[in-house]
Amino acid sequence: MSLTRLGKTMTLGAGALLWNASALADWNLNMTESVTDLGKEIFDLHTLVMWICVVIGVIVYGLIATSLVLHRKSNGQKPATFHENTTLEILWTVIPFVILVAIAIPATSTLLKLEDSSESDLSIKITGYQWKWKYDYLDSDISYFSNLAADSRAVREGKKAPEDVEHYLLDVDKPLVVPVGKKIQFLITANDVIHSWWVPDLAVKQDAIPGFINDTWAIIKEPGTYRGQCAELCGKDHGYMPIVVVAKTAEDYAAWVAEQKSAQAAAVASADKTWSLDELMVKGKEVYDTSCAACHMAEGQGMPAAGFPALAGSAVAKGPIANHLKVVMEGASGTAMQAFAAQLSDVEMAAVVTYERNAWGNNMGDSLQPSDVKAAR
Repeated sequence: MSLTRLGKTMTLGAGALLWNASALADWNLNMTESVTDLGKEIFDLHTLVMWICVVIGVIVYGLIATSLVLHRKSNGQKPATFHENTTLEILWTVIPFVILVAIAIPATSTLLKLEDSSESDLSIKITGYQWKWKYDYLDSDISYFSNLAADSRAVREGKKAPEDVEHYLLDVDKPLVVPVGKKIQFLITANDVIHSWWVPDLAVKQDAIPGFINDTWAIIKEPGTYRGQCAELCGKDHGYMPIVVVAKTAEDYAAWVAEQKSAQAAAVASADKTWSLDELMVKGKEVYDTSCAACHMAEGQGMPAAGFPALAGSAVAKGPIANHLKVVMEGASGTAMQAFAAQLSDVEMAAVVTYERNAWGNNMGDSLQPSDVKAAR
């Protein structure tokens, strides 16, 4: 194909893409329009400031263009001599001042509302971890972790194609569930490094910083599912910790709270029973795939070059079980292995340690019970 023909083909292809309706629909250069009143106010403020800047730009660049064309030296024009013109100096001082005041008044009003999370109907503490979110409902005694959904993990492991997963990298196993029409206070912090909790539809973006608690709030008007992501580069799996907020009606939210309390009661009861090795292995694989496979890989092969050792045949997984439990609970100093004591329940801890000791050819034949983990704590 000649260069001329190639150029024509590329031009036609680019033109077809630019005029494709679906392509234009996805090409959104503006802010996301929020589903909250405060978010809409922020959007309107952004639009106001943008149009003020557009008007200033048109005037300034218009005057520059006019001056370049009409007052150029080649036309015999002479430089103007209005040095120390008091009227002009007052004008170019007063006009910017008026513009700034016009922007500052609505901006200050919006910022004050943004910072006022008082008189909230419920408070949720959000903690960022590498690489998941933990939600603690301070008014309902409900607590759980939210991880990347299984379908998206399957893509990472090569078991599925990205196009076969509807919300690839934007779905979780347990979303944050909230009621509509209520003022929700979000208390945001982090356990390890800096994260950022960002849900564009709610007009909420707040940094999660270890040792600090930042707060923000939202009142969601309509039931629905709203998706976001961590917006702060926080490590190798930064792109794998999405956020999903599900807003429910008051009745549906009350039913969900009751379900969670029932599930937590069942989890407490399960910690008191004696688990068989087969039960621990099934539960352990579920916990491992969710919490451990990102670093140690699906088959326990690890990523030694990145500092994540293999568990298949490792000295820890094939060593004393008490030491294995200690490493999982307390982490390993000087390595990327974090402590999971606060992240996993007694059942989950017993199951994952048992799984790691008996999967991938380790075949140690021993197991831990939840009561053993409870005693070790």
